[in-house]
Amino acid sequence: MNVVAPPIRAEYERVLEPLAGFAPQRPLAWPQRLANSGPLRKALILIVLAALWEGAARIAGNDLLLPSFAQAARAFATDVASGELPAKAWVSLTLLLQGYAIGIVVAFLFTALAISNRVGRDLLTTLTSMFNPLPAIALLPLALLWFGLGKASLIFVLVHSVLWPLALNTFSGFQGVPETLRMAGRNYGLRGLRYTLLILVPSALPAILSGLRIGWAFAWRTLIAAELFFGASSGNGGLGWYIFQNRNELYTDRVFAGLVTVILIGMAFEHFVFDAVERMTTRRWGVQR
Repeated sequence: MNVVAPPIRAEYERVLEPLAGFAPQRPLAWPQRLANSGPLRKALILIVLAALWEGAARIAGNDLLLPSFAQAARAFATDVASGELPAKAWVSLTLLLQGYAIGIVVAFLFTALAISNRVGRDLLTTLTSMFNPLPAIALLPLALLWFGLGKASLIFVLVHSVLWPLALNTFSGFQGVPETLRMAGRNYGLRGLRYTLLILVPSALPAILSGLRIGWAFAWRTLIAAELFFGASSGNGGLGWYIFQNRNELYTDRVFAGLVTVILIGMAFEHFVFDAVERMTTRRWGVQR
């Protein structure tokens, strides 16, 4: 039996006519480029705020009450060059990272207990409703009685400020995992730690990151306030003590320099740590816009 081969279609190339009737796209004007660039918009906002600060200081005409932006910038540059501000910032950040890390570990332990049984869930919800509304700085007098004048007192209030918002957000994120994902994980035979790490954590990651961000903000505010209080009885301290000391000596420009340092460190962590983690995880996976 002879098999007839199918005919081979001849190849050819069709030349397309040039597209007419459409003008080349013009480059965007600078207002449009500004509207499409997040860093430029933020920089413009900072410039406007600095200009408003400078104008308000000139209208007030009292350097003791409100120094100008230029005076605060000079004080900031002088203390950065002398090494005083970096040294104070390092003291604060060292304490903050210690308390923050301990708070994260304890929060995840509470959350793991809460998702494992009803008693743990009742314990977490009860403790959260009790201690989450309690300002961490209110515990500093007790911490001074229990732990004395030292780092342990500050770390204690930092752990309190991180623990409850992070545990609450993490537990809420685990509670919000869709049942279809839970069933898919169980169908694949995932149990225990593998089920938590491969199913619950990725799905609840936006809530976990939100809790980490909130805990960081609470801890940073609590540390500066605690150092202001702590500085009255101890010559050692970080940025809070720097602000407190310069306020006593009526160096208002240096007080503003300390406040600007606190703001800059907070913004740096928000952008280079939390935003970067979100870009690499939840936004990249399409979990969050």
